Amino acid sequence: MHYALVFSTSNTTTGRGAAADWLRPFSDAMAGFSPQQDATWLANGAAAEIICASSSQHTVDLAQSPAFGALRKITDAAGIDVNLVPTNNRRKRLLLADMDSTIITSESLDELAELAGIGAKVTDITRRAMAGEIDFEAALDERVAMLAGKPTALLDQMVAASQLTRGAITLVRTMRAQGAFCYLVSGGFDVLTKPIAATCGFHGHHANHLHLDANCLTGTVQKPVLDRHAKIDYLNHYCALHGLDVQDSAAIGDGANDLGMLKTAGFGVAFDGKPILRQNINLQLNHTDLSGLLFLQGIHQDEFAA
Repeated sequence: MHYALVFSTSNTTTGRGAAADWLRPFSDAMAGFSPQQDATWLANGAAAEIICASSSQHTVDLAQSPAFGALRKITDAAGIDVNLVPTNNRRKRLLLADMDSTIITSESLDELAELAGIGAKVTDITRRAMAGEIDFEAALDERVAMLAGKPTALLDQMVAASQLTRGAITLVRTMRAQGAFCYLVSGGFDVLTKPIAATCGFHGHHANHLHLDANCLTGTVQKPVLDRHAKIDYLNHYCALHGLDVQDSAAIGDGANDLGMLKTAGFGVAFDGKPILRQNINLQLNHTDLSGLLFLQGIHQDEFAA
């Protein structure tokens, strides 16, 4: 099996010459991967790939090797991501994406708490939950309970304040143009996933539902909650619905709640991931916006739909 070394960044670079020149600082560290050709641009100055020889080692094992770790350390210091992907079955036909701190730039519950004047009480619980230090459902219930009696008008303010992460629309619409099915699956709230999904072009969305009483939040959320196990279930559900193997799927997220989904998907990508993801997920985008998932699939910038 051949594989590709994919380099990408959203940082400003000069890369207007040959891609091989852009990557020359990493040539010594790449030598052990048996490059079969010069690097080629996926996006001038932003992304390039090198096809490497087949190996008796599985791609996952190569990505966990000391040689790859050394290469990633060097590129990381230069503000460039490097990832190792197999060249077969590279363009995925199903996308599942987390919302908070992935498709949007913020944690929506933290935003809601800030608007309600209780931000300081909530953000530390969110941080610990996303790091996997405390149970997600217990953390969700504790934070939502603090919102009891707050006006529902805050929900509209939260929606209005939310901002898409750079590359979100490009990622979803390009994958749709390539024939993929795209779903937003969030441990956040459906009051926000609905407009975000519509703006980006997702086929559907799933999230938790806040209970309301007249014009106030009750401080409770509908059960069962959408947690890490539910995300895996949705991945398997949509694979079955569309007649796909799980290796045909890509998933992207940032926190502990996404770990199971990312480990199950064909391409599981940690997007500016919390430490628990950086330690357990091989595919990582720490310096590249969401279009980086398109580069991992070998999709050239000229093919972007948005």
